[in-house]
Amino acid sequence: MMADPATAIKREVFQLIDLQIETLRREGCLTNRDLDEYRMRSGEITRLYLEIDRIVRSRISSLPQFARAS
Repeated sequence: MMADPATAIKREVFQLIDLQIETLRREGCLTNRDLDEYRMRSGEITRLYLEIDRIVRSRISSLPQFARAS
C-alpha cells in the first residue's frame, strides 16, 4: 500500500522544523553557514507547505459536493 504523499511531506516538514529549532537552541553565535542553512530550510518548509496545500485543494475540489457544474 502506498503512503499518502501529504503525510510524507508533513513528516519532512516536521524534520526540517526540528532542525530549525535545534539551530536556534545552539549556544553562541550562529555562523554564516548556519544562517544560510537556516534560510534554505525555511524556503524548503514554505515550498513543502505549498505542496501540501495544492494536494489538499485538489482533493477537496474532486469531492462531489465541491465539484463545479460544467
